[in-house]
Amino acid sequence: MISAVAELYKLHPQTLRLYERVGLLKPSRSQGNTRLYTDADLERLDVILTLARDMGVNLAGIEIILNMREKMIEMERQMGEFAQVVQQELSRVAASYTREKMPRTAIVRATPRIVR
Repeated sequence: MISAVAELYKLHPQTLRLYERVGLLKPSRSQGNTRLYTDADLERLDVILTLARDMGVNLAGIEIILNMREKMIEMERQMGEFAQVVQQELSRVAASYTREKMPRTAIVRATPRIVR
């Protein structure tokens, strides 16, 4: 409910409506058309308010940052999946050789490099 969220975050309801209108927040709606804010919506609102209030970022900047954040989260997910595939392949290669016959290059090529 917009009034409850506005009160909780000490915002005017129009601010929440603005965030929705410009696409920063996308709460779902009930059958009666009441806005329903999920925990994810509230976490996103926390980020929006931190960027706006504490860091002075404008709405366009917030949109860019949130989009980049979502892309980074997706990339982290994909990298995790890739690491699992590499680990499975490494295990498969290791299991297919006896200890004496295992070529060291097979393991070296399958080991991901971590860049910090």
